[in-house]
Amino acid sequence: MSSALAAIEEKVYDDVPEIDYESLITEDDQPVDNIFSEKQQRLLVEPLYSSWNPGTPFMAAANVGMYNSPYQPAIVPDMFLSLDVQPAEDVWKKRNRCYFVWKFGKPPEVALEIVSNKKGGETGNKFKKYAQIGVWYYIIFDPQLCVQENIVQVYQLSLGRFVLKDGFHLDQVNLGLTLWDGVFEGLDAQWLRWCDAEGILLPTGEEGRIQEHQRVERLTAQLRALGVEPNNGG
Repeated sequence: MSSALAAIEEKVYDDVPEIDYESLITEDDQPVDNIFSEKQQRLLVEPLYSSWNPGTPFMAAANVGMYNSPYQPAIVPDMFLSLDVQPAEDVWKKRNRCYFVWKFGKPPEVALEIVSNKKGGETGNKFKKYAQIGVWYYIIFDPQLCVQENIVQVYQLSLGRFVLKDGFHLDQVNLGLTLWDGVFEGLDAQWLRWCDAEGILLPTGEEGRIQEHQRVERLTAQLRALGVEPNNGG
């Protein structure tokens, strides 16, 4: 959607007196999540900001409400990614606290849910809701196989409905997903992580610093092998 059209759509909504941002629920102050899910959400968000450069502004967030209409309840994905958008400068204003589709002019490209029990509606109400909103990709990560046969299932929107996708590469955002066995923040588990088209992981900020340190050490060793003392003075 063009910025001009988005501005028109926002003005149409803002001119309707029934829309009262102060009455919309942007946070309920009652977060209850398990340790794994909380860490998994951050592992999906932080590397995008640390290591990804799509060449366009983007917004990635966890547990932020998404409103497709001011007259319907918000849906709260465990994680979402939206390209060509960025948060407003004043995030404390009520109208800027959630992802209001009519204000951003488009739905997110990606919505992701982490399943921890059979009560979340990931394959039911949420499945239908994300399709109605127009999310391009819907990912269900089910580590304990509570609601589906596979740990990861990726759906792509087609003619207004989600169709199970072969593979984990998301062409529209030029990212892939992969399962990774490793330690994140002291917890050894199987995680869902972003990768590029070649399957190379997007590193976290800490992993990136370690990789850079190792690169410098290798370069230093190579120079010394050639009889050249590295200049460590910067």
